[in-house]
Amino acid sequence: MRRCWLICLMLMFVPIAQVQAEDGVRPNIVIVLIDDAALMDLGSYGGEAHTPNIDALAERGAMFTQYRTSPLCSPTRAMLLTGLDNHLTGVATIPEVLPAEHAGQPGYTMSLEPGVLTLADRLGAIGYRTLMSGKWHLGEAAGEMPQAHGFKRSFALAASGADNWEDKSYIPYYADAPWFENGAEADLPEEFYSSRFIVDKMMAYLEETDKADAFFAYLPFQAIHIPVQAPAEFIANYKGRYDEGWHVLREARHERAQALGLIAQDAALAPMPPDARDWSALSDETRALYAARMEVNAGMLEAMDHHIGRFIDYLKAQGLYDNTIFVVTSDNGPEPSRGDHDRRLGVWMRLNGYHMGLDGLGARNSWGFIGPEWATAAASPGALFKFYATEGGIRAPLIVAGPEIAPARIDTPAMVSDIAPTLLDWVAAPAPPRDAKPMTGRSLLPVLRGEVESVYGPEDVRAIEVSGNSALYKGDFKITRNMPPVGDGVWRLFNMSDDPGETADLSTRHPDILADLLASYADYAARMGVLEMPEGFDSAAQVGKNTLKRMRARYGWVLALLVVVFGGILSGVWRAGRSVWRRRRM
Repeated sequence: MRRCWLICLMLMFVPIAQVQAEDGVRPNIVIVLIDDAALMDLGSYGGEAHTPNIDALAERGAMFTQYRTSPLCSPTRAMLLTGLDNHLTGVATIPEVLPAEHAGQPGYTMSLEPGVLTLADRLGAIGYRTLMSGKWHLGEAAGEMPQAHGFKRSFALAASGADNWEDKSYIPYYADAPWFENGAEADLPEEFYSSRFIVDKMMAYLEETDKADAFFAYLPFQAIHIPVQAPAEFIANYKGRYDEGWHVLREARHERAQALGLIAQDAALAPMPPDARDWSALSDETRALYAARMEVNAGMLEAMDHHIGRFIDYLKAQGLYDNTIFVVTSDNGPEPSRGDHDRRLGVWMRLNGYHMGLDGLGARNSWGFIGPEWATAAASPGALFKFYATEGGIRAPLIVAGPEIAPARIDTPAMVSDIAPTLLDWVAAPAPPRDAKPMTGRSLLPVLRGEVESVYGPEDVRAIEVSGNSALYKGDFKITRNMPPVGDGVWRLFNMSDDPGETADLSTRHPDILADLLASYADYAARMGVLEMPEGFDSAAQVGKNTLKRMRARYGWVLALLVVVFGGILSGVWRAGRSVWRRRRM
């Protein structure tokens, strides 16, 4: 909670803000979106990785501790850029897990739909230079790229991810790495590393555009999405750091969360998934390999922070830093997917030049990941990880720094859909056109300025749904439902004030509260156009189905040709054999 001295300190900034308003100088805006970072991955939140540049922003700005996002990347990105609930944007989920029954339905078109305005649309209309460099994943066609949604310059990855060292796909779902510059297909430079390139491209755009105008820079990094890859000099900083295993890390982060006040002192430790492996039961070779994978993960996060530091130094050199708003957050919790237990994926990796071995881990041609056990440990003190509406999947870091904002820690609620209205409020943007969909998020500016403690009252509802994985908050209580393969589709009730690890289901103890929250969720689902999941839906199985469908469409002609060729060969062999048999009988 805010303390008096913080409010007094904030008041020292008011004359500066008034001068800026009188001079008509709008602040610049920078959004840094980390991919798959847990609540406690950053140093300022108690993480092991060295993130001094992000930590410096946290020290001079507001650090949110009760911020929630969606459990998957595309819905989060849609809400972040529009201030709308994901179902109102057209990006209710990600295409990789979209069931056929939902495809093309309103809210499920997998690209931003008519009437949906982005921050770039709104800011560009008042003279901002709107610039983007990094992962998009809000549509795959050229006409669905950032230039169609307000960005005047953009270098964007259409896919959910890609290799960090070269121009190639990272999973069979994608034929290649679909990069676009200003809507046209683009190639990567020969010397490429994703975090470095994303920053270099943004600095180039700032140099190319009119420096007299304020700018909006959107920097959605690939770090720390799979494949987890990083330069060796950053990986080396974590040698041996994770040798004790995931159980130790999970407990250590839980203890640090208590010490930092992120959770109550007596909060129970969130459980490991039921099929989690015991670290001590693994072979020495397997432990060494998995510890090294986590070293690469931390190194990748530090590498990203290093390049963010380069960007900040550039802004300082240009005299732009002091009048720039920075937003730093993550799209969801840590990634649990493995690459070492699927033979089909293993075959694809070999055909595409990937390996998962210890030698050269994190370097070019290495396909790195951390897996479900490390993801669970990283997500501590929350339960589970990305894909699920548990705290480990949707409780994320949020840092906001800039003019008018005094150093503060904010322990009141915030949602990803609140960021766009906050920024538009901050720069006094005019109302949108009448045909634009109205935002569902709320401006957090009164909280950032210390005018109110929270923009959410005790009876206000906050909800999220992605592919059946759902959460609704009201006061101290939360209901959540998580789908297979890890969840069972059953609604559960938890008290977030004393059980953020979601260890004690209160459904039978408080059926009246459960009923009230379920009714609120039904109302939310009806208003937002949430579709029910098909019977037996399983996100992992759906990824497999969708991947196979795309591969058939992509390579069907090859299979048909092989059938014709081999059919002809077999037919010829059979005819030749039959002819020989006949001659022998004569």
